[in-house]
Amino acid sequence: MNVYNEAHNLAKAIRESEEYKQYEAMKKRVAGNPAMIEMLNDFQAKQFELQAKLMMGEALPDGTNAHIQELYGIMMKDPLTAQYMQCEIRFSMMMNDVYKILGEVMGVGLPGQAKNE
Repeated sequence: MNVYNEAHNLAKAIRESEEYKQYEAMKKRVAGNPAMIEMLNDFQAKQFELQAKLMMGEALPDGTNAHIQELYGIMMKDPLTAQYMQCEIRFSMMMNDVYKILGEVMGVGLPGQAKNE
C-alpha cells in the first residue's frame, strides 16, 4: 500500500463528500457579499481570540461569552449567513473526525492513552 496514493484517495473522498460540496457552494454564494464576508471574518477572529485566551489560561473579560453568543444570534437571523455557518460547521466536524481517526492511528495524545487498532 502506498501512503501517498491513499492520501490522494482521502482527498478525493473529501472533495466528493456532501459536506465539502455544500460548503464550497456556500462559499461561492457568500463571496459576492463583501459585507457578509467582513461580518464572518470579524466573528471568526473574535472566536479565535477567545479560544486562544482560554487555551493560554487567561481570564476572559466579563461578558465576552455573552458578546460572542449575541453576535452569533444576530448572524443566524440572516438566512444566507445561517446556511453558510451550518455548512461550515458540518464540514469542520467531518474534518475533525478525520483528524481524530488519523491521530488515534498514530497514537497522538497523552502518554498512556490507549490506541484504537
